[in-house]
Amino acid sequence: MPQIAVDAMGGDRAPRMVVEGAVLAARELGVEIVLVGQKEAVERELARQGGAPRLKVVPAAEIIAMHESPSSALRKKNSSMKVAFEMMKRGEVDAVVSAGNSGAMMATGMFVMGTLAQVARPAILIVVPSLKNGTVIIDAGANVDCKPRHLAQFGLMGSIYAERILSIHNPRVGVLSNGEEESKGNELTRAASEQLSASPVNYIGYVEGRDIFNGKVDVIVCDGFTGNIALKTMEGVASFAGEVFKGAFQKNLASRVGYLMSRNALREAYRRLDYAEYGGAPLIGLEGVAIIAHGGSDPRAMKNAIRAARDEIQQDVNRHITEILGDVEAGAQKEGLPHRIWQRLKSKIESLGDEAESVDEREDQKRGGQG
Repeated sequence: MPQIAVDAMGGDRAPRMVVEGAVLAARELGVEIVLVGQKEAVERELARQGGAPRLKVVPAAEIIAMHESPSSALRKKNSSMKVAFEMMKRGEVDAVVSAGNSGAMMATGMFVMGTLAQVARPAILIVVPSLKNGTVIIDAGANVDCKPRHLAQFGLMGSIYAERILSIHNPRVGVLSNGEEESKGNELTRAASEQLSASPVNYIGYVEGRDIFNGKVDVIVCDGFTGNIALKTMEGVASFAGEVFKGAFQKNLASRVGYLMSRNALREAYRRLDYAEYGGAPLIGLEGVAIIAHGGSDPRAMKNAIRAARDEIQQDVNRHITEILGDVEAGAQKEGLPHRIWQRLKSKIESLGDEAESVDEREDQKRGGQG
């Protein structure tokens, strides 16, 4: 049974919302929960919930505030976040979940756990709703400055996650850019696109912001600066749309009646758009499983963040990442990037030749028919 440490003091409404979510998870998800935090505060909230099976408390005296810098967070030796990661390092738990400071989560995870073999940098992965199964965006804020190799690895890790967790066969991977044409983008995206084209992922080229939701692509690769702006823009648009609809339905009696008649459909639509349904954001590439929940998470969102951790453990995502990246690195050392680029160019030349032959055959058929 998966054992998951939950940072009980992390988040805007901790520990109450965190403890409520952990109790729901312990009752419904078949996991063992370790709540890490200030013992009296956590046990007080547990008493309010009537407790739960397979749930215990581990004390940690210090709290990392949402506004603290990562360097300040690392100096706290007995923070709930650090104690949780140290438990995972010792093998006492299989994953860490926190709705606390995401920068501190990244820094503490890296400091205590390190990265998987072959992984240059871990990344924050998010799943957003789309017309199909949901779209993976990676990186969503962990790495502001990236090199092409980092983006190529993000694409590979995102593809593995989409296949193992979202059950998407052969996920389509694209690089977020300012246009679909190969001439678009910048030096980083062009170099990353070249490397992804030579990798084993199902790379489809550049995609645009509108493709996040339309089901054209399953995994969108970008640097953390771009990804975080995209994420915050989506959150803002969702909030704006909610307020617009709220005002429209409260406008007059007819609009109120319209709301009553359509509220079930609206609730279903809101459920699909609600971040709480998708749980937290995996810090993927870390040596261990770490889930960053939204700072404003309610109990349902916390439960689903714990579910995300459980799924990643059960699907053994980290082992798949290590094995595939190891194969890619071994292949690169054996063949060399120039060799792979030549193979791609050769393939394109051959396909162009096939197209030319097909055109010639059609022209011959036309001339034969006219004769």
